[in-house]
Amino acid sequence: MAQWVAFAALTGVVLALLLVLSHLTTVAFEDGDDLGPTTDRDHGGDERVVGPRFDPSRSDGSRDVTADRTDAASSLPSTEVVRIDEPSETGVDRSRADGSVDGRRGEEVAGSDGPAIRGERTDDRGVEPESLSTAALLANVAVSQGLFAVVLIGGAIYTGIPADALGIAFDRAYLREGLVVGVGLGVVLYALNEVGAAGAKRAEIDLSEELRELLAPESAGGWLVLLFVVLPIIAVFEELLFRAALVGALSVGFGISPWLLAVGSSVAFAVGHGMQGTAGVIVTGTLGFVLAAAFVLTGSLLVVIVAHYLINVLEFVVHEGLDVDPLGTTGS
Repeated sequence: MAQWVAFAALTGVVLALLLVLSHLTTVAFEDGDDLGPTTDRDHGGDERVVGPRFDPSRSDGSRDVTADRTDAASSLPSTEVVRIDEPSETGVDRSRADGSVDGRRGEEVAGSDGPAIRGERTDDRGVEPESLSTAALLANVAVSQGLFAVVLIGGAIYTGIPADALGIAFDRAYLREGLVVGVGLGVVLYALNEVGAAGAKRAEIDLSEELRELLAPESAGGWLVLLFVVLPIIAVFEELLFRAALVGALSVGFGISPWLLAVGSSVAFAVGHGMQGTAGVIVTGTLGFVLAAAFVLTGSLLVVIVAHYLINVLEFVVHEGLDVDPLGTTGS
């Protein structure tokens, strides 16, 4: 006999952990974006902001080290907090023609327009998400969501949840419907996603594409991992949780209206994508409800997995791979 209560409790724990991780990730990125001017701190405790910029007073346009942090939209390299051993106005020995650093426990890193200084941070934020490599971010997503998926699948097997309650069947008709309907639904939802994002941009509603940009690989091997490992894991886990478990299993096990559960799961789905900004939450919540409705109407988990996967693939390939912005959704 199926242990519905135990599986519902496990589903709740997984959902709570996912939402907590999502919130922490959002906060981490917001903290990184909100960092104020970067500083030099000498042994006397004084702080000074350092960063290369053009000195307007110089007719030749040469660069001086002054108290300015570059803006995100500027072509100049941004700076980071460094610690110096000897107090000085800027910490840079101007007598050195090569622009090397004197009296610092840091290293010089080349920027597009000149050297910037990367050294010891004086804050206690730890590692910022933006500092992680694409490979590390992809591995983090794949491992965390893959682990959650294994927990849910193992929990369903252990508690004896019927496969059909999760929208799973094992026949050719199910496979055929899943692929055909899923592909069609995915293409339509991708188009609606682009329209929604474009509308949000024109209405000046907060929309962040930072995570997608950070996850976009720069090599062919990275794209293979993204398209055939990471994105499938994301689609399988999120549909297993938000549609199969939160809608299918709870509806069958407790006699709750699947449409009511579809609304609740879609709200949770939207909250879990809070890093995408207000517009991202609204668009994602709407897409989540459409996917939940498709799950209720077809009774197929495969349909929504294929659709979800295709939406993500098209987003990455069109925007990051081909660098195409169909409806003007990127930028400000």
